[in-house]
Amino acid sequence: MAGATTSLLCSPVMRTVSNRASVSQFLAAPSRHRNVRFSTSVRCMAEGDQTEKENVMNQKPLESVATPPKLKSSPTKFSDILAFSGPAPERINGRLAMIGFVAAVAVELANGHDLLSQVSDGGVTWFVGSSVLLSLASLIPLLKGVSVESKSDGFMTSDAELWNGRFAMLGLVALAFTEYVKGGAFI
Repeated sequence: MAGATTSLLCSPVMRTVSNRASVSQFLAAPSRHRNVRFSTSVRCMAEGDQTEKENVMNQKPLESVATPPKLKSSPTKFSDILAFSGPAPERINGRLAMIGFVAAVAVELANGHDLLSQVSDGGVTWFVGSSVLLSLASLIPLLKGVSVESKSDGFMTSDAELWNGRFAMLGLVALAFTEYVKGGAFI
């Protein structure tokens, strides 16, 4: 919506406004134009300078100065993505924790081995391999400039993924602590 430019013309001798109420009504923005800003300029000129008066009277209205808020763009530098408050560290840790928690509980249900015995029986190799694979799979779209928020829709939002990852991290720590206190498998 375009705003309006108002010029008050006066002669070398200042003119007085006889009806102050109509001027204040004119300058006050109506309720439907709350986001529109008015630019008021006061120019004094000689009465004979007709071309200047025509130029002032034919001024085009200002464009709306209200700009939409800028969307936060996804960083594409490797150091920005892996920064402490960057988009990758918590997401990657959360994804690894979700996979680790489900895998630990599934192996415990299938074989009855606790978390410590799973790690000592070749679990480190699986952990390192899946960590590298999932980290690369998470970093590639971020390095291409795709933001996580742009791909979240409906029930599966980026915030839901963060919270699920946080709960999985807590669940994995709680599983290890419970097995340590219990002295064996949780299930």
